[in-house]
Amino acid sequence: MTERLTIIDFVEKYVAKYAKNPFLWEKNLDTNVWEPTTYEDTLKKAKRIAAGLIALGVQKGEKVSYLSEGRDMWVIGELGVLYAGAVNVPLSIKLEESNDLVFRVKHSDSKYIITSKFQLPKIRKILPECPMVEKVIIFDEVADMQENEMYIGEIIAMGDEFLAKNEEMFIQRYKSIEPDDYANISYTSGTTADPKGILLTHRNYTANVEQAHSVIGVDENDRMLIILPLDHCFAHVAGFYTMMSYGASIGTVPSGKSGKEALRNIPTSIKELKPNVMLSVPTLAKSFKKNIETTIKKSGPTVEKLYNFALKNAIAYNKEGYNKGTQFVDIFRKPLMCLFDKIIFKKVREGLGGQMKFFVGGGALLDIDLQRYYYAIGIPMYQGYGLSEATPIISANSPQRHIFGSSGKIVSPMEIKILDADGVEQPFGSKGEICIKGENVMAGYWKNPKATADTVVDGWLHTGDMGYMRDAEMLYVVGRFKSLLIAADGEKYSPEGIEENLVESSKYIDGAILHNSQDPYTIALITPNKEALKAYAKEQGLDPETKEAKVKMLELLQEEVNMYRKGGRMFGAFPERWLPAAVCVLPEPWTEQNHFLNSSMKVVRGRVEEAYKANMEFAYTPEGKNIVNDLNLASL
Repeated sequence: MTERLTIIDFVEKYVAKYAKNPFLWEKNLDTNVWEPTTYEDTLKKAKRIAAGLIALGVQKGEKVSYLSEGRDMWVIGELGVLYAGAVNVPLSIKLEESNDLVFRVKHSDSKYIITSKFQLPKIRKILPECPMVEKVIIFDEVADMQENEMYIGEIIAMGDEFLAKNEEMFIQRYKSIEPDDYANISYTSGTTADPKGILLTHRNYTANVEQAHSVIGVDENDRMLIILPLDHCFAHVAGFYTMMSYGASIGTVPSGKSGKEALRNIPTSIKELKPNVMLSVPTLAKSFKKNIETTIKKSGPTVEKLYNFALKNAIAYNKEGYNKGTQFVDIFRKPLMCLFDKIIFKKVREGLGGQMKFFVGGGALLDIDLQRYYYAIGIPMYQGYGLSEATPIISANSPQRHIFGSSGKIVSPMEIKILDADGVEQPFGSKGEICIKGENVMAGYWKNPKATADTVVDGWLHTGDMGYMRDAEMLYVVGRFKSLLIAADGEKYSPEGIEENLVESSKYIDGAILHNSQDPYTIALITPNKEALKAYAKEQGLDPETKEAKVKMLELLQEEVNMYRKGGRMFGAFPERWLPAAVCVLPEPWTEQNHFLNSSMKVVRGRVEEAYKANMEFAYTPEGKNIVNDLNLASL
């Protein structure tokens, strides 16, 4: 039986093994040099903070909210919280000073908050609504320190003093932590109601790292650049702890004062740190691809033609990934592939640091064409699947086994079954809800026993996602089980494929969700690209602000939706009965600011449908079924 380690046991084990290896990389903005922190120095700093927190009065099991950009101190500080026996409550920096932030701090019973100087203004604004908070600890020195605030340097000094007198008491504290003790409360985005606090134990984390080893590995000298938010458990497991278990290292992107500044720092960080591995999401992967193509285009038509020819041949050679180079013609293609790699793709990879081995993709499902692209240029993007309630990794493609379009091989040890709506287990190839059982399954939802009982049944986590098993190992995720379209006769269908294609195939559609809940037909809620539509109107010689122009815009949108019907350029791609028969054109885009997108940049369907309930009801009337109607005209 596998030893049930706490995070403390885990860290002690690998720090002892890789003491002198660099673990953290951070750019010194004064010298412009990336500086390492070794495994042993990381732990020493974390223990000094832990001792300081104990001296401050932090008790075992107490909650510490955590709001900061990615940096070395984020990792060190969190380890300090855990070594003090406390529970970390990581918060997204995208949260506003609204109920979103207040709710999480109050609901978690956080008595302490650790933050950065950039996030401090948010904390100060909400403190009057959070009287239970006793201290705010700041990673940076600030000139206007307030009464209930402390600089992290003060905590470290308190820790040094405490350790000098009470080292044995400190050791007893962190050795008293058990595998089933809580390590983290990770909040959901709150798609339809208040967010749920996901309780993750020490053993949840260490078990998921062990499971991750069954699907993917790295070398001791590998570096990972973490460009995803550190508040999510994906960054913890796939980043901090998995890399630690291999003796490898991680770096974080300099954050700057805003999210936009952090995004601008990513390309520079990649070129300077030269990572071997990165965690990514589709949005960033598409951005990298766009930047590469822009650079190629600037190199002139000859280079662009050669690049496109090389790309086409590489994609043909690679096939579905697992069956690369298996046809007879590939014998003749292989030397050509080597040549293209040397003169074209190698230079492309240099733009991404030149040492990248692969990406690991999480979040939304990766477009197959995107996977084909990165595989062709020599940096495979391996799709994975998981969710926070599973700590989060459930499956992943890897160099050892990968199939484009799949969500990869399920981790081991872990059980999985696919259930239909009646709870009947489905055979290979049949779709249903993905359910898993293993030590990575959460302890439950904080203060929400009903949601816990509904989600974890007899140890089985019901993910709410729909998929199927290709065989005993390979999982395919096809969409949210709860977002299924349900026809009047009870037949169900996952809309994500249609929705994604509408957006990808049309420059006039920025967002789309489909709705059918035993209704006469399916409707589409669309956020239009108003600038592209206005440009189209001007091309027709029309003033975009006139009713005539807006009618033309709506008719164009209808043509775009009809591309999947008979006579359209995408006919046959999807079953006819699930294509939208009516369209609601919405007046504003989906953003984090209006709460139609969550912090993971996923559409919050429930909020969209609630906000536009009247529009949807109108779409089921004879007048509303015609795209040229008063509500749609008013939205343009």
